[in-house]
Order: sequence, then structure tokens, then C-alpha cells
Amino acid sequence: MGDTPASSPWKAHLALWGVGLIYAYNYLVAKGLMPDKIGPSGFIALRVAGATPLFWLLYAFRWERVARADLARLWLCGLTGVTVNQLLFFNGLAATSPVHASIIMTINPVLVLLISAALLGTAITSRKVAGIALGAAGAITLLLNSGGGGLESHASWQGDLMVLMNAASYGVYLVAVKPLMAKYRPLTVISWVFLFGGLMAFPVGASQAAAIEWSTFSTQDWLSVGFVVLFTTFLVYLLNIYALGKVQPTVVSIYIYLQPLLVGGMVWLAATLGGADYMADMGWLQACCAVVIATGVWLVSVPAGGVRRVGR
Repeated sequence: MGDTPASSPWKAHLALWGVGLIYAYNYLVAKGLMPDKIGPSGFIALRVAGATPLFWLLYAFRWERVARADLARLWLCGLTGVTVNQLLFFNGLAATSPVHASIIMTINPVLVLLISAALLGTAITSRKVAGIALGAAGAITLLLNSGGGGLESHASWQGDLMVLMNAASYGVYLVAVKPLMAKYRPLTVISWVFLFGGLMAFPVGASQAAAIEWSTFSTQDWLSVGFVVLFTTFLVYLLNIYALGKVQPTVVSIYIYLQPLLVGGMVWLAATLGGADYMADMGWLQACCAVVIATGVWLVSVPAGGVRRVGR
């Protein structure tokens, strides 16, 4: 609340970089658990069951009353930002290829921009359109030229459709939650969002969660589950909701274009430390994509007149 105009955007972008790094590492962590040891819906049940009490424990120490008139919007945010978002993405990822899923998710900033224009009156400037186009071009080029099997490997239209619906759902969430950030603390908003979203998501994945054979889990498996609950769920949602209080939803969504770059960098690092050579082709193409993506993020996030505070 007391941030200066210059510091708020800087802190928001730092939070979004943290989100990107955690999400990128999560690809490596979750891949080792799904679907052999934990089903996708069961993983969501674990996430909401573990993160929701943590949010409410913190919220109890910084209690803030919520108006009854805002409960319907909070329920909508829980439905779109937690229940539908998480269930569709994890189940879609299990049914299609990671490359397909990553490419489809690049539509999210476009959807957010259109939804923001319709519901919040956000201007669709040529600068933002250019930034989104550059980010999409860099991300898709990077993905199309990544190593591994072809685009059709282990892909399905059902999985692709679920990922697309997930992107649309998350776009609605980013826009719907924005007005709440002008009235309440980030912790207040995310606590109620997860309460509503968790109550709807847990029953869907409860049977898969109950079927988990915990006795077969290694120490690494337990650490992986802890990372997904504490970092990918609890910390990421806190950082995202904080950033939404400082910048427009389109700025938050454009950071999705960093995912292929960050994931590729982490895979390369893991391969290098492990002595493998399957990522040895990281070179000029990846560097050029990084510049294009960074330029797209800058065009969308920095106003034409310079950095200014957006929101409160």
C-alpha cells in the first residue's frame, strides 16, 4: 500500500520473474510424478488441500472483512483461477504433448487483452498488440525448434482443447480479480479465491488422491510434492496476486512467453550438470528468441510515457 510510484512496478515485475522461475522448474518436478505416481486431478486435490490452510493461517493474522456483495466475484475467481484452470491444464497436459500445451498457452495474453478491453475498458493500443505479437513469435519459434519429437508426438485434440479452455479460464480470472485488488489486500483475495476454488476442485480429484500409494514414494518424490504445494501453488499464487495489485492483467499474462525460455535454460543446466549432451544445440536461435520475447514483454508492460503506477 505504501509503495512509491517508481517502486510498485519494479516489485511487481520482480514477483512475476519469481513466478516464471518457479513455474519453469515445476515442469521438471511435476513430470517425474505424473501420471505414474499421482493422477493429474489427484495432484490438484493435493495442491488445494495443502495450500488453502496455509493461506488462511496467514489470513488469520491479518484479518480483513470482505463485503457480502463481493463473495460472488470471489467465487467466480475461485472457479476460473483455481478449479477450472488447474484441472483443465493438468489433465490437458497429461493428454497432449508439452509442446502443444506450451504453444496453445501463448494465446493467453491475447485473451486477457480482449477480456480486459470488454470488462475493464483497457485500451488495445498498437504498442500492446506489437508486444504480444513479438512475444508470441519468439515463444513459438523457440518451441518449434526445440529438441525432441515432433509436434504430433503424444498429442490429442482432447488434450489441446482442455489446455485452450484453461487459457481462456485463466484469462477471465486475471481480469475478474483485478477490481478486488483495489479494495482488499492480496492475501485477503487469494485466501477467499482458494477457499472457493478448493471446495470445488477437491471433490473432483479426491478419488485419485486417495489412490496414491504413498509407501512407494522416495525422498525425492516427497520433496517434489512439497515443492509443488509450497512453491508452485502457495508462493506462486501469492506473488501473482501481489503483481496484479500493481500492474494490469495484460502485463501478468505476457510473462507466459518467458516459460519456454526459462524451461529450456533449466533443462540445459540440468543436462550440463548431469553430463548429458541432448541440449547442446542451445545457441544463437535461443539467444535471438530471448531478445524478441524480452522486447515483447517490455512493449506490453512499460507505458509509452514511461513507467507509471497502475492500480491503487
